[in-house]
Amino acid sequence: MSDNRRRYRAIRKELKKLYPFEPKGNLARHLNTLTGLISGIVGSNSAHLPKIAKKVPDRTKKESRVKRFSRWVSNERIEFECYYLPYVEALLTSLAHRPLLLAMDGSEMGRGCLTLMVSVIYKKRALPIAWIVVQGSKGHFPEETHVRLIEQVHDIVPEGCDVIFLGDGEFDGTTLQATIAGYGWEYTCRTAKNAQICEDSHWFSLDEIDIQPGNCIELPDVAITRQAYGPVLVIAWWQAGYEDPIYLVTNMELAAEACYWYDCAIWRVVYLNNCTS
Repeated sequence: MSDNRRRYRAIRKELKKLYPFEPKGNLARHLNTLTGLISGIVGSNSAHLPKIAKKVPDRTKKESRVKRFSRWVSNERIEFECYYLPYVEALLTSLAHRPLLLAMDGSEMGRGCLTLMVSVIYKKRALPIAWIVVQGSKGHFPEETHVRLIEQVHDIVPEGCDVIFLGDGEFDGTTLQATIAGYGWEYTCRTAKNAQICEDSHWFSLDEIDIQPGNCIELPDVAITRQAYGPVLVIAWWQAGYEDPIYLVTNMELAAEACYWYDCAIWRVVYLNNCTS
């Protein structure tokens, strides 16, 4: 038996376990197509339909498989609750014995759309679990959209598991920080070098900190932005070999821990590779 066929059968067997009944009719056909997509993505390490189609064990021509996958992806009847959510919940449950590392990121998509996505980081891969898509070609999402998406994620995260949220500079809004902290989750987000910090009633900008390459300076129990949100830990971190320092805001107690989680799995590069592969 070929690797493609063995992988396809194994994936379909596991997907069927998440249904309380034997899939029939359109549901069974859609499940077969979903299985082919997943199997093809794993086999090809790509999200491009022609490459996926090459790795699917099917007697039809590759062009026919590409068309079938394209129709499935664009089919409005393929609902998140039926064809994605059961697998997302099962994925998160299987990973709940360890800290769930969640990353939020926004990117441009095809057909003039922007996607805001939350992914779980696992073995140096970013696995999407929730997203919001809007029309637009560039720009950032408003903070209220960040909060709305993280609320959706909270609803599917297994109760009681440890969660660590990561975000780049777009995701350092104080309302988002407060929402994440309110769930009992930890977070580490990059923030701007001109962000305003209040320490012992003294306001200053992060880029005023005198930091040298290879150093990490921590500012515990400070307030951030003119909204004076806090207390939080703010970190100025200049990794050796980098041209400039970065600045982090976190609700973790230790700077070393916050830096480790932000840097671990190189999630920023992983996410971009997933979107462009």
